[in-house]
Amino acid sequence: MSKTRIKELREERKLSQEQLGKELGFKYNTISNWERGTREPDIQTIKKLAGFFNVSTDYLLGYVD
Repeated sequence: MSKTRIKELREERKLSQEQLGKELGFKYNTISNWERGTREPDIQTIKKLAGFFNVSTDYLLGYVD
């Protein structure tokens, strides 16, 4: 998982970690862990993130630009 992609997309929408967490049903520290690379979201969550940000799962995973 490309940890910087979630942060970049979140910041483009001017969302805090807490706001993104509320939108997706996660606690802010979960978002923080993903962005720091200490944890990774599961495949269902990756799909949810891709849908929320309107990007492909490959983009989130860092396979394409």
